[in-house]
Amino acid sequence: MDHAPGVDVKVLYAALDAARNEQSLSWRQLAKELEVSPSTLSRIANGLKPDLSAFARMTTWLRMPAESFYVGTNQETAEEPELVAALAPLLRARRDLKEEDVVYLEQLIGAAAHRFRTEAAARG
Repeated sequence: MDHAPGVDVKVLYAALDAARNEQSLSWRQLAKELEVSPSTLSRIANGLKPDLSAFARMTTWLRMPAESFYVGTNQETAEEPELVAALAPLLRARRDLKEEDVVYLEQLIGAAAHRFRTEAAARG
């Protein structure tokens, strides 16, 4: 079985959990939606990497690029897009937000992340 190399399993699990909660799905329902076994999700919860096929299904379902979950990306340049990318599927899943609301919130979050990164760089 091929495993997804360099995957930050904790970040992947957190993204799946947040999106699952947002959509009021149980872990079993999520497994069915992803077309993976519940044990696959259990293994991820225990820090084990998914196989490549399951990883691809997960990132597609999250509507996030696989790179968002790679270990060893340059955090200085990736911090802002990762934050917006992590929140984008959750924002899009909300039925009470219009598309323009989602775009506005993504811009607002991106600007805040940029400010935090700039302030952190100035401090140290």
